[in-house]
Amino acid sequence: MAAAMTFFVSVNAGAQSKSFKLGQWTEIRNSIIKELNRSYVDTLPVDRMMRAGVDAMLEELDPYTIYIPEEENEDLQMMLSKTYGGIGAIIMKKKEDNVIINEPYAGSPAQKYGLRCGDEIIAIDGFPTKGLESKESSDRMKGKPGTSVVFKVKKVHSGDTVDVTIIRERIHFPDIEYAGMLDDTTGYILQSGFTENVSAEIKEKVLELKGKGMKRLVLDLRSNGGGIMGEAINIVSLFVPKGSLVVSSKGNTEESLRKFHTTTDPIDTEIPIIVMIDSGSASSSEIVAGALQDLDRAVIMGKRSYGKGLVQSIRPVAYNGQMKVTTAKYYTPSGRCVQAIDYTHKNEDGSVGHIPDSLTKEFKTVKGRIVRDGGGITPDIEIDTPDYSRLVYSLVFGGVLDQYVIDYSRRHESIPAVDDYHFTDEDFEDFIEFAKTQDFDYRSSARTYYDQMKKELEKDGLAESMKPELEALEKALEMDKERFIRLKKDEIIPFIEEEIATRYWFQEAGVKVRLRYDRQLKEALSR
Repeated sequence: MAAAMTFFVSVNAGAQSKSFKLGQWTEIRNSIIKELNRSYVDTLPVDRMMRAGVDAMLEELDPYTIYIPEEENEDLQMMLSKTYGGIGAIIMKKKEDNVIINEPYAGSPAQKYGLRCGDEIIAIDGFPTKGLESKESSDRMKGKPGTSVVFKVKKVHSGDTVDVTIIRERIHFPDIEYAGMLDDTTGYILQSGFTENVSAEIKEKVLELKGKGMKRLVLDLRSNGGGIMGEAINIVSLFVPKGSLVVSSKGNTEESLRKFHTTTDPIDTEIPIIVMIDSGSASSSEIVAGALQDLDRAVIMGKRSYGKGLVQSIRPVAYNGQMKVTTAKYYTPSGRCVQAIDYTHKNEDGSVGHIPDSLTKEFKTVKGRIVRDGGGITPDIEIDTPDYSRLVYSLVFGGVLDQYVIDYSRRHESIPAVDDYHFTDEDFEDFIEFAKTQDFDYRSSARTYYDQMKKELEKDGLAESMKPELEALEKALEMDKERFIRLKKDEIIPFIEEEIATRYWFQEAGVKVRLRYDRQLKEALSR
């Protein structure tokens, strides 16, 4: 009795202390704001101050707990459902130029009303686009589905300037980017998200592929950052017996202590499954991969996943705002939490560290295989991802490839069907001539390390004494733009080929081209 009463008193005192501290800091904050409002020399930017304060407060927790005010609810819907009201096109915009249609989506209003890659948008509802930032242009193109927007368009091939009225629609970015047969018996599904109803779409695609002769399935979750946990549970339920434990959650409230079992009959419990993951596979992707691994229902291949073992819930707050708050940790059927970063123990500088492998624990799958927690899902078969040179990253993220593809589209009204299309040696010579005119950082990784080393030697006063050696090394590392591009031809061509195919035959065609060069997938299929 004494022990029980001691526990009760300590818990009650803890709750009182927690409530007292919260009330104390609320009062302190309010008194500071009131005093600033009364005596500060200038007008207070209250909205900016309070938003910055809220964001800073939440940053002390984890990156996933965020505040969304009413005016940003559209962004929340985009986050949850990958939908928005608009015309369905990626644009390219420099402030001094017109808007360029870079990539219309298949079936979108942009495509239906005849916009294509390379078309210039001179005005939006009569408002000139020159001088606008990219976001301003994009915001003017978006709007409530069913409303109209008028573009003044300079057509890419005819050069004619025409007015095009487009009725906006609800644009949805598909979670299933591609589903098809890789060979006579291997079905393949590329899934990029976990928004509403994706599990029903997966079920439909699996049944379609089985009808085409599929004897094994590849579910590609690489770079899939996750989404709705319920959709992950439903996907697992397609392949395991009804009543199987998929995931459990534990937090600080009774409602967060839950176990989630499959509640529907599966469509196939026997077909061999390969699940592809990488460091970009997170959250719901890890629930699917972890459950199928723990239940010994699939072979997981690729690289270790991201390691996000936290569950978020949407909670309403004052003035129609929303807060996405971390409410629990989730655990795979064997009891593993795959969270890789410990946000509860931050370093003095505010940084956080990964849980070291030495502190992870062993768990066992249904058939007794050993798996570990604490750092994402480790594949059953590890397959290295391809390494790309610094030049390729510079060409992609520097916009050189996008600019070239638009230029290519202007000069080529059509290309062969995607299965027959290849970027030729002659085309590559054309790309080299284009790239030589572009301003981008084409240094090799070795050259960037050299430049940094030289700066450090100069700081230490050693550069002059090592001048002959530095000059010799610099000369050895020197490589002009054209020579370096030619050296990396085999790396560059797949990226150009994919982008061009996408502009003419839309996103699914780009995936088909990517699959041609996917060495990691090819190795997985050979295992």
